[in-house]
Amino acid sequence: MINDRRLFLEMLGQTSSAPLAVEIARGEGVYLFSPDGTKYIDLISGVSVSNTGHHHPDVVAAVKKQVDSHLHLMVYGEYIQSPQVRYAADILALLPANLNMCYFVNSGSEAVEGALKLAKRFTGRSRIVSFFNAYHGSTHGALSVTGSETLKTKFRPLLPDVWFIPFGDIASLEEIDRNTACVIAEPAQAEAGVIWPSGDFLIRLRQKCNETGALLIFDESQTAFGRTGKMFAFEWTGVTPDILVLSKALGGGMPLGAFISPQEVMLSLTKNPALGHITTFGGHPASCAAGMASLGVITRDELHIKAVEKSELFRKFLANGTVKEIRGKGLLLAAETGNRHLTEQIIRKAPEYGLLLDYFLFCDTAFRIAPPLTISNDEIAEACEKLNALLKSLK
Repeated sequence: MINDRRLFLEMLGQTSSAPLAVEIARGEGVYLFSPDGTKYIDLISGVSVSNTGHHHPDVVAAVKKQVDSHLHLMVYGEYIQSPQVRYAADILALLPANLNMCYFVNSGSEAVEGALKLAKRFTGRSRIVSFFNAYHGSTHGALSVTGSETLKTKFRPLLPDVWFIPFGDIASLEEIDRNTACVIAEPAQAEAGVIWPSGDFLIRLRQKCNETGALLIFDESQTAFGRTGKMFAFEWTGVTPDILVLSKALGGGMPLGAFISPQEVMLSLTKNPALGHITTFGGHPASCAAGMASLGVITRDELHIKAVEKSELFRKFLANGTVKEIRGKGLLLAAETGNRHLTEQIIRKAPEYGLLLDYFLFCDTAFRIAPPLTISNDEIAEACEKLNALLKSLK
């Protein structure tokens, strides 16, 4: 019989010529296990997806209960389904009062697509401003607002009238004008190596959007649900967006995305034309059940608050000279080595030391540290001991 590795390489579409290709059979908490029982500490969380860890009993129970009731019933927005409406209510209760209507979709890329369409529809404008080194997804519109020409050049022409400015550069905010439908930004640029803007940049961005009537979209696909030490990363900034994009941890390990806005803005998708955005599987009941259970665990166990303390443990244990700097807040961290080749070696050799690490798309001199928020202090110490042994072997 053909083994799974060969099937993976020969029959599944690949994202690169060098996948990590670690074979995983099951997960439990912060650990992933290969078919032969080899145990790995997961310091990736599926790229900020598994905030409550793998196989959390509350999430598993919620999915099983929902599956026993029903799965897909109808395209999104037609039938009243308890998992959708109850989960939306739970999320909105955590947000500022103006963010009071939620549209569920399938992924972060689709949520970005919906948010861009919503901004253009509500304002009647076409111009979009984004930032260099921003990542917003790989579908056509989401790729158009991603700030990497390397990723885009082979797929042009993309959306017209998209402009890019440097993240953190206040002078460049003058590019936002009364023809601008929206500005899309991450509160912290994750794939750039976890870059938070300095000073009052985001406050000035908010002011510029207010002056011009442009809508401000925050893409919190990677940063929400406690990942940075607040339930939502924008809480660190003193800035509230007009549209909030969510995905990844939103689904508690299941596929789910959403864009959230004031009701007045959101309802513009319902008329002239109707069906301004439609999605067959958006807000799948099993995904909403999983996400609702996961959010319940985060709030009950205060995982978002504890993430700040856990962040400091990584900084303490990895003060070894090889790691020059650890950037970020909470448990979305970039361990900077200053050396592209060394970073690649660390990531490739990590499984030999029982660790799973990952790259950043736009920062090749740092590796990602983003474990499940459920990671314990002892598990952090274990992970850092293994990582320090790995780093020592490369000196």
